[in-house]
Amino acid sequence: QLQAYGGGLVQTGGSLRLSCAASGGTLNSYKVGWFRQVPGREREFVSTITWNGGTTILADSVKGRFTISRDYARQSVYLHMNSLTPEDTAVYFCAVTRTVYSSLKDPDKYYNWGQGTQVTVSS
Repeated sequence: QLQAYGGGLVQTGGSLRLSCAASGGTLNSYKVGWFRQVPGREREFVSTITWNGGTTILADSVKGRFTISRDYARQSVYLHMNSLTPEDTAVYFCAVTRTVYSSLKDPDKYYNWGQGTQVTVSS
């Protein structure tokens, strides 16, 4: 199961780095995605990275502000979030997939969801 951590309370315009790691396993051979969810709404795709880091995808809402990266030595994937706005407030989750490129934004194609981490951006 995956663990997402690094969330917190930040002011508008601030930055956070979220981390995703696997307990008792490794992420290194998987595509890893980040999603976010607010109460009453569906889980929303944020970003994903392929197993070799060669391809990254970002949701339009975060392009130019967020980046995704991975560290094979630490077996972790990171979501670097800059220029945060209150609209970014959500619980952020990470999960893995082996799905095809065309399905990488579909949360139903991901598994090993762990507890998310809360990100709150104050205005």
